[in-house]
Amino acid sequence: MESLASLVLFFTFTYLVFSLAKFICQRGQTCYMIDYECYKGNKEMKLDTEECARIVSRNKNLRIEDYKFLLKTIVNSGIGEETYGPKNIILGEEEQPKHVDSLSEMEAVFYDTLDSIFERSKISPSQVDILVVNVSLLSAVPSLTSRIINHYKMRSDIKAFNLSGMGCSASLVAIDLVQQLFKTHKKKLAIVVSSESMAGNWYCGRERSMMLSNCLFRVGGCSMLLTNDTARKNQSILKLKCVVRTHFGSNDEVYSCCMQVEDDQGYRGFRLTKSLTKAAARSLTKNLQILLPKVLPIREIIRYATLKTGSKINLKSGIEHFCVHPGGRAVIDEVGASLGLNEYDLEPARMALHRFGNTSAGGLWYVLGYMEAKKRLKKGDRILMISLGAGFKCNNCVWEVSRDLDGENVWKDVIEKYPPKMIVNPFLERYGWINDEVMGFRPEDIAQMLGFV
Repeated sequence: MESLASLVLFFTFTYLVFSLAKFICQRGQTCYMIDYECYKGNKEMKLDTEECARIVSRNKNLRIEDYKFLLKTIVNSGIGEETYGPKNIILGEEEQPKHVDSLSEMEAVFYDTLDSIFERSKISPSQVDILVVNVSLLSAVPSLTSRIINHYKMRSDIKAFNLSGMGCSASLVAIDLVQQLFKTHKKKLAIVVSSESMAGNWYCGRERSMMLSNCLFRVGGCSMLLTNDTARKNQSILKLKCVVRTHFGSNDEVYSCCMQVEDDQGYRGFRLTKSLTKAAARSLTKNLQILLPKVLPIREIIRYATLKTGSKINLKSGIEHFCVHPGGRAVIDEVGASLGLNEYDLEPARMALHRFGNTSAGGLWYVLGYMEAKKRLKKGDRILMISLGAGFKCNNCVWEVSRDLDGENVWKDVIEKYPPKMIVNPFLERYGWINDEVMGFRPEDIAQMLGFV
C-alpha cells in the first residue's frame, strides 16, 4: 500500500513539474491566426485528363516506355480533373519559360488571396508590421516581398522576409519565424504568404525521377494573417500551441532525395529519389518524439512509457484533427499507417490532393479549408499539421481552434460533392491502352493516338 501511495505521489509530482515547465516555456509565445485564404485558379488554368495528355504528347524527348510511366503515375497519383496549371505551360511554352510568366503566376496568387484577407478582416495593408513570403523555386530581384510592399504601399518600417529553397514544408518555417519575432515585438500584425512557382520549372526531359514533379505539382498558395495582440483574440480562428522543426540535411542520402538539378541533357527539374519515403518516415519520427510530449496529456505519456515495446501512442488523446501534407497518395498512406490514422482522419488530405493537387507549401491550408468547410472544427479542438520538405525537413505544429469554424472558403462551390462515393479515374478509362505491348511508337504516333494531330 505504501509503495502504491509513493507511486501515485511520484506521478502527481511529475505531472505538476511537467505542467509548470510547459507554462513557463509557452509564456510570451502567443500567436493567433485571424484569417487565411487559399488561391483558386480560373477555368483557363484547369488541367483535366485531355489537357494533361496534350502536354505529355508535346515532349518529343519521350519514348513509349516513358509515356507508359507518366500515364501510370498520373493514374495512381490521386489527383482529379480540376487542378490548376501554369498558363504558359497550358499554352505550350514550357521549353522556353519567361521570367515574367513566373512573376505573373505569383502575383495572381498573392493579390487574389491578400485582397480577400484585407477585405474580410477590415485590416489595412498599412497596419501590417511583419511580412514573410516563401516561394522555393523563384528568387526575384526586387524580392517577392518588395513586390507586395510596393503593390499595397505598405509602411517603410515593415519587417520583410523572403524565404526561398525551403520546399513543401516552408509554410511552417514562415509561421515559426513570425512566432519568434512575436517574442520581442509586441502587439503586432503579420502576413505570411506561401506558394510555389511552377511556370518556370516544368521538366522537359525524360529522367523518370524528375518527371514525377510534373505529375504531382500544381498551382496554388495561401495567405495568412497572424497577430500576438491579445486585444484581437476574439477575432482569431486558431491559436498556435507549439511548432517543432527537424532537419536532416547532414545526412547525404536524405539531403539528396529531393533536389533541383539538371539532367544529362541539360533540362532543369526537381529530382525525387526512392529514398524520399525513408527520409520522410525518419524525420517524422524524430519530430514527433519532441512534439508529442508538448501536446499530449501526461497520463498518455506515462501509459506509453510503461507499456511493452511495440505499443503505439494514442495521438487522439490530445489531438482531434490531422492536417497531413497532401504531397501524393503514397505520402498520405505512409503517414497514415505510421500514425495509426483512419480514413476519416486522412480524408481531408486525400480530398485536397484530388481537388487541388500537390500545391507544395500551400497544401496544408487546403486540407485545413476542407475541415472547416465540412464543419469539423469546433472550439477547443487541436489540429496537428504535418509538413515534409526538401533538405530534408519535417516541420510540424499544433493549433487550437478558438471558436466553431464554418466560414466559406475555397471549397464552397464543391464541398457538397466531397468525398465522392467513387473516384472515377479518367486517365485509366481513356488511356488504358498504354499498358499494351506496343513498342516502337514515335512521339508523333502517340500524339496521333491521343487525338492531338
